[in-house]
Amino acid sequence: MSFLRLRTVRAKLIALVVLPILLVACMLPLLASLLHDELVEASSERLVEAERSFQSELDDDFRLLALALRGMTADPELRRAIDERDGPAALRLARLLEEVHPRVDVLFADASGSIFAGIGPSRRPVTLGEVPALANLSREIEVHDVALHGCAPLGAGQSPARFIARAAGTGHIVICEPIDDHYLDEFGRALRLELGLLGHDGRLGAHSDGFPTAASRHASETFQLYDHGARTFAVARIRPRLAEGHQGTPLSVIAATDVTSIRQTVVRHVLFLLAFILIVAVIAIAAGGRVAFVMSDALTHVIAAFRKLEQRDYVRVPEMKTSDELEHLATGFNAMVEGLEERDRLRTTFGKYMTAAVVDHLMLGDVELGGKTLKVTILFTDIRGFTGISENMEAHALVALLNEYFGEMVKILMAHGGVVDKYIGDAIMAVFGAPVSKPDDAERAVRAAIEMREALAKLNERLVARGQKPLETGIGIHTGEVVAGNIGSDDRMEYTVIGDSVNLASRLETATKELDVNLLVSVDTWEATKAHFVGRPIREITVKGRQQPVMTYEVTGVRT
Repeated sequence: MSFLRLRTVRAKLIALVVLPILLVACMLPLLASLLHDELVEASSERLVEAERSFQSELDDDFRLLALALRGMTADPELRRAIDERDGPAALRLARLLEEVHPRVDVLFADASGSIFAGIGPSRRPVTLGEVPALANLSREIEVHDVALHGCAPLGAGQSPARFIARAAGTGHIVICEPIDDHYLDEFGRALRLELGLLGHDGRLGAHSDGFPTAASRHASETFQLYDHGARTFAVARIRPRLAEGHQGTPLSVIAATDVTSIRQTVVRHVLFLLAFILIVAVIAIAAGGRVAFVMSDALTHVIAAFRKLEQRDYVRVPEMKTSDELEHLATGFNAMVEGLEERDRLRTTFGKYMTAAVVDHLMLGDVELGGKTLKVTILFTDIRGFTGISENMEAHALVALLNEYFGEMVKILMAHGGVVDKYIGDAIMAVFGAPVSKPDDAERAVRAAIEMREALAKLNERLVARGQKPLETGIGIHTGEVVAGNIGSDDRMEYTVIGDSVNLASRLETATKELDVNLLVSVDTWEATKAHFVGRPIREITVKGRQQPVMTYEVTGVRT
């Protein structure tokens, strides 16, 4: 096919997927139409109509009961039977109502609310007060309502019931219609619905024979589709008015209508569409298989190389001859790997001559001549009497001693964030706060000096054990402003700090010998760190080039 000769990955992918996408796009409106028209519309309208019909049936049924009750209470014989508590006479009239409405319960109560006769329920209450919904009947002519626990005493386990209570003579007649399985099954068959009743606690109570009971956990005010075995139901929660004039009840009804036939129609259409898509997919796979294999193999090599790269394992990907972006990707990746290898070589080499902070500063490309003013803390340390030591030692042994000493001291300086600016013979100049300053630079410098003093004591123990003389050092620290940056020429430069503060720090280190202390700090450093360290004032010293003398302090320890 001609699209296989396209020279870009994007063009090849477009050519491979455009045809299937177009065909699928043509079929998707049909699928959406089927789903919407046959499932949503049919199911939704059926449930709306079912709810309307269900309410109409409930109202008609209740009106018939109310009409029958009014006829009974109009009978003088019945009023006499209630006034005289004549149970047999009252029951004769109740049997006539039972012939027309065989499922209703009828209760006859005298003026005190005591029930003296009735038909049902399984446990008849002794008084109206035993039924919460009937406890406060007044002399109103007629009351319509719902008894959540039926017209039996509380705790009898009765299903909810609709009731009509009407004053007759000196007492009342109450007709109760239980909302039980039979009741819902009868209504459901008439409306081609499956019905379930939810109690005030949200649990499923009575329900029709074919009701999908598990659907009650998922029903909401809007309809949903629910699979029950091989059947599909459209399910919704409705809140019918169970009694005329009643303002509301915690009961609700779940209506479920069978839409299995609609689903089967949709499934047939979907299967047809899937079959069509499958044919198109087979053609696309056959046509693009070779191209996909080449692309997948190339990308696999690149991904594997990237994973190695994350571990700093610089591997190159095989050369690709795809004449597209993948070939350019492989070439560019290999060039990047070479650049990273060169960068790491430079970093490793630079790291042997300068600290990591300066290396990172330079690797960011900030290599122009010039600098910026920073407030830093400078530390100078020097070995006392080193000239005499060097005169009495062979050169190689002297270098080994210096390396051992520098190794101990530099490790501590770097652990506290110091930058070793330079080595001056046996002296070390370190800076805290350049190229990046921190608020606790002075504190870290003094802590490093204290640790250096402790490390020197341990080093001297090893030297004495080897028969060598111990070393004595002096440390001077000052905090102040310097110019930090690249100093030198365009061809040869170094990162360093310069300024009067550097001279003062060097002078403090020199003064440690004449003042007989090993750690001397300026007043600026002391004021910045005195909350953390123990020390004592020494005296003011004069530094060449400064008009005002500088007060000095000896640091003797760390505050606990």
